[in-house]
Amino acid sequence: MPQMAPLMWLMLYMLFLMTFIIFIFMNHYNFTPRSHESMTSMNILTSTMNWKW
Repeated sequence: MPQMAPLMWLMLYMLFLMTFIIFIFMNHYNFTPRSHESMTSMNILTSTMNWKW
């Protein structure tokens, strides 16, 4: 079984690294903040939940 050439490992590493960086940037810039109305309604829903232990 032949081994991979060192340049092939380097290209594979660079491909993985570039894909990972693009994925991180896409997730970072795709973030959409919630509006204030939805945050207040969410707080109201969570504050009315009482646990009876």
